[in-house]
Amino acid sequence: MIGSYVAVGDSFTEGVGDPGPDGAFVGWADRFAVLLADRRPEGGFRYTNLAVRGRLLDQMVAEQVPRAVELAPDLVSFCAGGNDILRPGTDPDEVAERFERAVARLADAAGTVLVTTGFDTRGVPVLKHLRGRIATYNGHVRAVADRYGCPVLDLWSLKAVQDRRAWDDDRLHLSPEGHTRVALRAGQVLGLDVPADPEQPWPPLPPRGTLEVRRDDVHWARQHLVPWIGRRLRGESSGDHVTAKGAVSPDDIRTRIASVA
Repeated sequence: MIGSYVAVGDSFTEGVGDPGPDGAFVGWADRFAVLLADRRPEGGFRYTNLAVRGRLLDQMVAEQVPRAVELAPDLVSFCAGGNDILRPGTDPDEVAERFERAVARLADAAGTVLVTTGFDTRGVPVLKHLRGRIATYNGHVRAVADRYGCPVLDLWSLKAVQDRRAWDDDRLHLSPEGHTRVALRAGQVLGLDVPADPEQPWPPLPPRGTLEVRRDDVHWARQHLVPWIGRRLRGESSGDHVTAKGAVSPDDIRTRIASVA
């Protein structure tokens, strides 16, 4: 019976790709918080989302981890290192050392620390060549989890997100359905009786021709890839001038989810 939950992370945990009715993002962590709150019939559940898009591991350690330690919740989810791994020349072994130090700090303050692996990027243009680096980092994450007794939200093994409908148009962030399936898997990891199977098969899609696929790829490159590369070259982050959601009411999350369902 978890009474308090703090989410630490980047765009994935902030919920980019899963907009509510006001344009602000919901995401898997907010949806997961509702699953947890539903198991507190007497109320009193506290949820805080500290995640900000674009954040690197060291930025999370400086900005978010101290706040999570201060709140000392029953549960912390810690999804970190993904943006570091995407950067050219990054050493996943070195990132994992910093990741472990952060987990140690959180484990001292929180009842449980839930860690996540990276997604399997074999079907993602531009990122599929990083698959080996992500797999190496995932191995470190699992080893750290073993040492500190952390449950692992294993996104690499979540087959449902290999479907393109699990992803937003930018192909870098999950769609609302993708976020929902991750939230359900997180509930399973903690032993909750979740309302649906995250691996439920997707409805069949009509076949797409080569020309249609090519047209989609060109549109994606113009609308999303080129701006993403431009930000990297200019040293900008999508999280510049973005603040964390902070404390969020599960009732507000339920209302926002229902309005866009």
